[in-house]
Amino acid sequence: MNGKKVLRLMREDNLLAQRRAPFLKASADKLSSLRNVPNLVHGLVPSAPDQLWVADIVFVHLARSFVYLAVILDVFSRKAVGWAFENTLDASRVIAVLDTALDARKPRRGLIHHSDRGVHYALIAYRQRLARHGIVISMSGPGNPADNAGAESLMTTLKAQEINGRAFADIRDARRCVDGFIDEVYNKDRLHAALGYPSRPAFEAALLQNGIA
Repeated sequence: MNGKKVLRLMREDNLLAQRRAPFLKASADKLSSLRNVPNLVHGLVPSAPDQLWVADIVFVHLARSFVYLAVILDVFSRKAVGWAFENTLDASRVIAVLDTALDARKPRRGLIHHSDRGVHYALIAYRQRLARHGIVISMSGPGNPADNAGAESLMTTLKAQEINGRAFADIRDARRCVDGFIDEVYNKDRLHAALGYPSRPAFEAALLQNGIA
């Protein structure tokens, strides 16, 4: 009996066959191996900028839609060194955020890039970009968001102080506000307990004076 007859008889009796998906399983296995990256930052306290970056992507709910925010944060200075606020977020845009941070900071080889186990950070193209610049990849443990507390703190601050309760006209209006908040408020004016509560310009000036930055 050929396959067409089997399908015809099944349709007559309202029967469905569960389709096997060996290729999906293979892809999942491959992705799992890509995510098999240790957590290198547990207990690590950086002593200068550009020793440890943390990255994260979150959904941001607007009045009638949701968008994505991807950010890279320098843990020592608590400075956002790259970010993107988009209504879609594919691999190329996440890599563009990384490129923005690399162009702005030009870190030395040996920098640690830490993230959760999100698929964007596990992609070969992203990891190749890190390797090309001598950056060591680190990832949080499964189901452990506390391992990426620095990035989570930025997201919480952004939502509480800029996004929640706001009615943005459209994605361009939201992007303008979010870009302004990160660049002008979070990166410059906001006081951070982890820095001892100076303004960021004062903190960075002290770094330069001590030959750290």
